[in-house]
Amino acid sequence: MIVGVDEAGRGPLAGPVVAAAVLLCEGGIAGLDDSKKLSAKRRGELEIQIKARCRWGVGEASVAEIDRINILQATFLAMTRAVEALGFDPGEVLVDGNRLPKWRYRARAIVGGDAIHPCISAASILAKEHRDRFMVAAARDYPGFGWETNMGYGTAQHLAALRSHGPTPHHRTSFAPVAQLMLI
Repeated sequence: MIVGVDEAGRGPLAGPVVAAAVLLCEGGIAGLDDSKKLSAKRRGELEIQIKARCRWGVGEASVAEIDRINILQATFLAMTRAVEALGFDPGEVLVDGNRLPKWRYRARAIVGGDAIHPCISAASILAKEHRDRFMVAAARDYPGFGWETNMGYGTAQHLAALRSHGPTPHHRTSFAPVAQLMLI
């Protein structure tokens, strides 16, 4: 029972960090790849298949948690929550990246794992789709920041809105561009 884990949202200025854990179904799912290499349409199609046929879990770490414990520890927290949401202890966990949470599970960090291991690719897709939906919904409550397209990253539009309107409850105040504006 090998489970893949990946995250979405470590770098943005706004929104939670999200992780997903996936135990692939027998026979796998055709077309899995790193979520960043897939079109939004294809990611959506694959997400439906993954959720229908595989065991999966999603975990989040909130903006408040990110600001309190830092983005790396919040990422590990989201990953832990995702694995725990599976409802069973995996035999091994493959994590995209070069660092691991301190787990009781046997685990390996694999740089570029989302392009190598289908179970990590599936987790990459679920994490990205989950976080993107969150940011699109947040954009309706806080228009002008462009979150429906920039997903909280520090684009020119996002930074201009941040300067004009100030931070929202979804902004990570521990991240330099937001923290600097709060000092003005």
